[in-house]
Amino acid sequence: MIYWLVALLVIVLDQWTKWLVLTKMELYDVIPIWGNFFSITSHRNTGAAWGILQGQRWFFITVTTVIVVGIIYYLYRSIREGRRLLPFGLSLLLGGAIGNFIDRLLTGEVVDFLHFFFDFRGIGIPFTYDFPIFNVADMGIVIGISVVILDTLLEARRAKRSITHDSVDG
Repeated sequence: MIYWLVALLVIVLDQWTKWLVLTKMELYDVIPIWGNFFSITSHRNTGAAWGILQGQRWFFITVTTVIVVGIIYYLYRSIREGRRLLPFGLSLLLGGAIGNFIDRLLTGEVVDFLHFFFDFRGIGIPFTYDFPIFNVADMGIVIGISVVILDTLLEARRAKRSITHDSVDG
C-alpha cells in the first residue's frame, strides 16, 4: 500500500507545483532563489528530456501508456515477491510518468520550472552549463530509475554471492 501512496504523493506534489507556476507566473517569468544558480522559471516543453522530439504529443501519450502499464505490472510483481527497494523505485517512476502524462494529455505540453545554472568561471574554470528546466515528475522519474538500477546491481551482487556461497558449501 505504501508504494501506491508514494506514487500518488509524487503525482499530487507535481501537479500542485505546476498549478502554482501556471497560476502565479507568466510564461518565461523567472524568480531567483539562489543567485544565478537556482531559479523558478516558467517554461513549457512539448518534447522529452532536453527538449528532444518536440511536438510529438501522441507519440508520448502512447509510449507513456505502455510504460505505465509495464511499471504497474512490475510494481505488483515486486511487491508480491516481498521486495522493498525495487517497488519504491518503481513507485517514484510511476508517479513521475503519470504526472507528465497528465500535462501532455490535457494541454499537449509539460510545465517545467526548476532551473539550475552552473557557472564555474568564478573558481577559474572557463565553463558554464545551463541545465534543462525540469519539474517534480522529472525528479520522480530520475530518482526512480536510479533506485531501480541500484536494486538491480544489489540483486546481481546477492545472486553472485549466493552462487559463490553455494559452490563453496557443495
